[in-house]
Amino acid sequence: MFKKMKIGKKIVSENSKTYFVADIAANHDGSLKRAKRLIKLCAKAGADAAKFQHFKASTIISKDGFNDIGKLSHQSKWKKSVYQIYEDASINFSWTKELKKECKKNNIDFLTSPYDLNYVDEVNKYICAYKIGSGDITWLDIIKKIAKKRKPVILATGASQLDEVKRAVKEILKYNKNLVLMQCNTNYSNSEKNFKYINLNALKSFKKIFGKKIILGLSDHTPGHATVLGSVALGARVVEKHFTDDNSRNGPDHKFSMNFQTWKTMVDETRRLEFSMGNGVKKIEFNEKDTNHIQRRSYYSNKNITKGERIKKNFLIPLRPYLKNSFSPDKDFLLINKIAKKEIKKGKCIKKNMIR
Repeated sequence: MFKKMKIGKKIVSENSKTYFVADIAANHDGSLKRAKRLIKLCAKAGADAAKFQHFKASTIISKDGFNDIGKLSHQSKWKKSVYQIYEDASINFSWTKELKKECKKNNIDFLTSPYDLNYVDEVNKYICAYKIGSGDITWLDIIKKIAKKRKPVILATGASQLDEVKRAVKEILKYNKNLVLMQCNTNYSNSEKNFKYINLNALKSFKKIFGKKIILGLSDHTPGHATVLGSVALGARVVEKHFTDDNSRNGPDHKFSMNFQTWKTMVDETRRLEFSMGNGVKKIEFNEKDTNHIQRRSYYSNKNITKGERIKKNFLIPLRPYLKNSFSPDKDFLLINKIAKKEIKKGKCIKKNMIR
């Protein structure tokens, strides 16, 4: 038995196709029209869901706090204040119904990360699953409230310790058995150096610790899709990447997002990988039935063998192809010291009906 859950109309399990979440996040740039366009584009590129973020600047960050610490990490490149960036990135709640409708029109799921307790209630009727961002892994109040909604929970684990992950998982599983646990790194700088820190092998640790209680996932911000392929090979079945239509646009998320073409390539390559993984049973595959003959060897005669002559090892040479009813090199004991029933010319494959 293996863990499985339903997100929207799709079954997600260890044996399912990867479920792709396009995080549109702030890439709507304050425009509902753009948000709808991005939904349409990500669906066309192969996304299973479009995800947004419901927050108000005043209930997610402190002006004074960021004035004290300044702009760190990727925020150091922002021209506006951190508070202003969050204000610009917030969506008007009145959009929610329209975003849901647009997702349905394009046959993908509508998801969001609610970043305050009130939004957990307000978005509930619109979404089929909740996403909890890495930054809220220590906010047990919102984790508990989301878990109690009894919809699938997707939990990111960026910038967290294992004990914090265990605590959050335990809290969710008290109320909700449908959990996707995502490895994540929360550096959004789009640097090649970030590959050193994504630590995909944490997925192995999650699998070992939590077993069939969870489904593995990846929330990723590195360039390209190398980490996606690696995570899927390690068992991840839900993948989240940011999505935009133009990486050159101004805004906090555009630079490290996937665009239409890179997203489509990621999905296509993942589908190839999924086909490639197979079921783990080693066998001669259907498409190898011909090559099994042309690449394997049979014993051929390297001299003229007369009728009644006893066959010796030095009469034989293993050559391609393997022919039906012949002897492969690992079956030489069935051939050596046998008597030739008829003359076998040099270069001929020795068949079972030629000896006694």
